[in-house]
Amino acid sequence: MKCPFCNKDSTRVIDSRPAEDNNSIRRRRQCDECQRRFTTYEKIEAIPLVVIKKDNNREPYDRSKIEAGVFRSCHKRPISVEQITALVDEIETAIFNREDKEIPSHVIGELVMDKLKDLDPVAYVRFASVYREFKDVNTFMNELKKILDN
Repeated sequence: MKCPFCNKDSTRVIDSRPAEDNNSIRRRRQCDECQRRFTTYEKIEAIPLVVIKKDNNREPYDRSKIEAGVFRSCHKRPISVEQITALVDEIETAIFNREDKEIPSHVIGELVMDKLKDLDPVAYVRFASVYREFKDVNTFMNELKKILDN
């Protein structure tokens, strides 16, 4: 493992323990050259997952795309980074529990909306407005009515 500070590859593990989610290992490492410490996480390599886009193109699953969408919809809302990370973890777990090698993007979008609806109604509407591509105010109002009726 290369040191992120001096770029030397002589580092050693000084502490190892399960991470908070129990799905990865947190390792404290120390560089033998500069003596600085840093943390790494080790996760099980998952089965490659392919996302089928609306236009039937296929691309590798990318967690950061879900995170980016959720972060944008939660912008300036009273939602912590930990809550967002937990939400994305739940979505990712649901995706990988399907045990499919391919998943349509609309399934992922619906999962995100279901989770956001429980977390924050404003974030949900923001995400839904982009995801569902509201064309006019009436479609937007219909979505708001659904939330208000619940």
